[in-house]
Amino acid sequence: MHDLFVIGYRTILLYILIVIILRIMGKREVGELGVIDIVVFVIMAEVAAFALDSPDKELLQSIVPMLILLAIQLLSSFISLKSKRFRNTVDGEPTIIIRHGQIVEHEMRKQRYNLDDLFQQLREQQIGSVHEVSFAYLEPSGNLSVFKHDDIQPVLALVSDGVIQLKHLGLIGQTAEWLEKELKNQGISDVQQIFYCTFENGELKYQLKEKFQ
Repeated sequence: MHDLFVIGYRTILLYILIVIILRIMGKREVGELGVIDIVVFVIMAEVAAFALDSPDKELLQSIVPMLILLAIQLLSSFISLKSKRFRNTVDGEPTIIIRHGQIVEHEMRKQRYNLDDLFQQLREQQIGSVHEVSFAYLEPSGNLSVFKHDDIQPVLALVSDGVIQLKHLGLIGQTAEWLEKELKNQGISDVQQIFYCTFENGELKYQLKEKFQ
């Protein structure tokens, strides 16, 4: 009976603690969880299970690891906010799977993404042929973002948080030197002043970081 009582109050306490931790970690949809988020959730579940399976052990032995996991997640979130390179390393970045109606085979192999998966996700978006697609991006979440030829085309960030995105520049056939020259023509001498910059309808659009506005 004593063990049942201990398991009962531990269940309630751990439930409240995990809810608080998840609220602190922030609101994100399941499909948008990053690698670190998933690892934290899995380990946290194991720690909670250990606390319930071993009522003779001190509860603090489970609470401390949960708080450490929370600290790790908050620290990684802070670093991700400051560093795009860290975000790309941990969570990955969108991959072009279809370009102008042509499947990019080497990218599919690199992402271990097969034709059955591709066609299923196209059907789910009521697209019957890859030739209808202008661009399709495989997002880090695993979702497929599709733009048809008659849709508004995807916006590519040429500068993200002060960092030039050479890969995106290559997609529009331009270089970092071209971008810097165009920005200087608009009075921007340092790319690091820019929060984000895109190329839309033949012109650059940008927003400065708050401290430079």
